[in-house]
Amino acid sequence: MLCCLNPDCLNPQNPDGNQYCHSCSTPLIPLLRGHYRVIKVLSDEGGFGRTYLSEDMDKLNEWCVVKQFAPKVRETSALKKAVELFQEEAQRLQHLGEHHQIPALLAYFEQDNYLFLVQQFIDGQNLLQELQQGITYSESQILELLLDLLPVLKFIHDRGIIHRDIKPQNIIRRRSDGRLVLIDFGSAKQLTATVHTQLGTTIGSHGYTPIEQMQDGKAYPASDLFSLGVTCFHLLTGIRPSKLWLQQGYGWVNSWQQYLHNSARNGTALGDKLADILDKLLQIDIKKRYQSADQVMRDLKNQPSQLPEPSTLLTDSTTIYSPVPLKLVNQKLKKRLLINAVIVLLALGGTWYLQYIPQLITKSSKSSYQPKTLKGHASDVNSVAFSPDGKTLASGSDDKTIKLWNPVTGQEIHTLKGHFEWIWTVAFSPDGKILASGSKDKTIKLWNPTTAEEIRTLKGHTEGITAVAFSPDSKTLASSSLDKTIKLWDLATGKQIRTLEGHSQPVAAVAFSPDGKTLATGSWDKTIKLWDLATGKQIRTLEGHTKLVLCVAFSPDGKTLASGSKDKTIKLWNLATGETIRTLKQHSDKVNSVAYSKTLNNVILASGSNDNTIKLWNPTTGQEIRTLKQDSGYIYSLAISPDAQTLASGGSADNIIKIWPLSYF
Repeated sequence: MLCCLNPDCLNPQNPDGNQYCHSCSTPLIPLLRGHYRVIKVLSDEGGFGRTYLSEDMDKLNEWCVVKQFAPKVRETSALKKAVELFQEEAQRLQHLGEHHQIPALLAYFEQDNYLFLVQQFIDGQNLLQELQQGITYSESQILELLLDLLPVLKFIHDRGIIHRDIKPQNIIRRRSDGRLVLIDFGSAKQLTATVHTQLGTTIGSHGYTPIEQMQDGKAYPASDLFSLGVTCFHLLTGIRPSKLWLQQGYGWVNSWQQYLHNSARNGTALGDKLADILDKLLQIDIKKRYQSADQVMRDLKNQPSQLPEPSTLLTDSTTIYSPVPLKLVNQKLKKRLLINAVIVLLALGGTWYLQYIPQLITKSSKSSYQPKTLKGHASDVNSVAFSPDGKTLASGSDDKTIKLWNPVTGQEIHTLKGHFEWIWTVAFSPDGKILASGSKDKTIKLWNPTTAEEIRTLKGHTEGITAVAFSPDSKTLASSSLDKTIKLWDLATGKQIRTLEGHSQPVAAVAFSPDGKTLATGSWDKTIKLWDLATGKQIRTLEGHTKLVLCVAFSPDGKTLASGSKDKTIKLWNLATGETIRTLKQHSDKVNSVAYSKTLNNVILASGSNDNTIKLWNPTTGQEIRTLKQDSGYIYSLAISPDAQTLASGGSADNIIKIWPLSYF
């Protein structure tokens, strides 16, 4: 097989002998730079390009890994910074690859307007894969891990490199000799380099990243040692540190041993020696933590110091971090703590953004009600939607599938497959005959929800589909896209009616008014636009949000529009005047979804946020009615059943959907 090197190709595998890709018609390259035969895609680098498994034909078909750099970003400054990061990774590998437990850099070159980096292929499994296969780590295995990896950390730290992202996924057990290999230096930084780049991101992974790296973007050898300690905890207990971190912030590390005792993997205490070492690795206060790999190895081996104590990299002016649970951290610090930003330039159009740690909810005891959980997706749930009769719930996921559920029993009815990339949005037609799904693969698919068969595929957008909405008469579909446009489709023919242009950034949300005469669209350009559907002309632009607009919803009477934003607020707009009625400010992170429900007695507005909460509001008074809190994770999408009795939420927490009975609240 031969792999197409067009990073946007949806089906890049080609049989030998093809000159052009059967999927995208791109000319195929039999040997990259005359040496490397690219065989298959190993991973998509989230907007940077792709990583491929390849053969080096000059080395008796030896396996190697080819990283392609093809950032989908147009902004000059962002592109320049992305190129710099890729070049820095090559330079790091060139200097570090001499160590036998770090992949060697084999080549770095440009071809056909793309940059390529070729690395040594490590044959083996990473430690997360071992965990997922049920492997249990004993105390002796953790000791062996530390003795194997600490010399590697000493090697990189002595050369002024901080890895910044040590976790089980980035540690591979080499099949040939069982040694551990540290991979993925794409997040590493020179010790003296500033981390707060013009794109404003921190680097690391939820739960594994120490507080100094998460809060201020500063990393030291002791920062990698904290991540190593968390990795040991994960391997011993099987408990994901990210889940504990989202629930408690850094408070969980003060009582980490209780999770060891309670774990089904290991019911006995560690020996005092290893427990003390892990305690010191997991100190929140960096000054109380081990400062070097040498110090840890000395304690492991019970050897007296043969080296002078290294001076801490912290100065007298450096902030000291108090090891206390998140709920006791002062309010100012809470606001400054930052969740790791993942580089997904394709999905975010070159914007690296910051998330804030969710705050603990202490509202009424009813917020502790445990909702029903629907399990089945293998990745994040980005969108949920009820059918008009309320008997079916649809969900779209990063696992490229749509699932149909019975919301009463929680049973899965169908799984719909056909998209090649993440599914970002799903919606039912008001007559219940069609389910629409929009994907990162730039297509919209229409499905028969009864038979689970695909009706047709709508193509026309040049970037991923962010949202879809049906007109009240079920005759028209509106779609919004990262390509900055909105398209209207005739559902009877599948043909485009028109394209609406006017936003200067990707369009994230779209909604029809109840009378079907007006369309509202929300964009990353911080504005909301209202469109006359009869003419396709703009009616007005609503301005007031200070960051990306991520969701919009019309009130049942069509007189008010609600919008949610990355600025952590919800705005209610008077559609007759275009003025803001009020701003709701109780969320502590970006608002991903808003939805109205109406009963005979009242109207409720629901909002879902990255702060791990759903809030119910009285839109007339602006008063918060209730806060519903998930166990962990972001909330990406909300849907309220037609009878206003049930709320469904989808997000990043364990790839599940929650069903909340609104009548309870």
